[in-house]
Amino acid sequence: MKQHVSKVAAACFCHLHKLRQIRRRVGMEVTVRLVLALITSRLDYCNSLLAGVPQSTVNVLQRVQNAAAWLIFNLGPRDHVSDSLIELHWLPIHWRIQYKLNVLMHGIITGKCPDYLRGPSSSQSLHHIQGFVRRRALRQSSSHRDYA
Repeated sequence: MKQHVSKVAAACFCHLHKLRQIRRRVGMEVTVRLVLALITSRLDYCNSLLAGVPQSTVNVLQRVQNAAAWLIFNLGPRDHVSDSLIELHWLPIHWRIQYKLNVLMHGIITGKCPDYLRGPSSSQSLHHIQGFVRRRALRQSSSHRDYA
């Protein structure tokens, strides 16, 4: 996956370099739209496959997202990007991966996904866990002591 991530990052940094050259002429609103179209779409494409990879691999894509925020807000190299990400309503990359997995699982559970994701037969390979209760609560509910 490192090779895939490095190729995605290289393509994104190439687009960011080109966008930096035209940023002053097109304004902030158009820059945001171009970044969403060219950069964020690449970061989100099949990113659920990155679940479980080492954080060092995901950090490469986080640097791309940070560079995109720096470009949009025209920040300097020493300016912090955290506030910019919050203002843009962008989740960090590792949370975006988790969100994508959650959306996929929700679609599978609710039946709003393609047939090939549901399973080979009518009996799904996913089983619902109804009423998940912590072990501590189970012990308390099984004791019949009267504290009167």
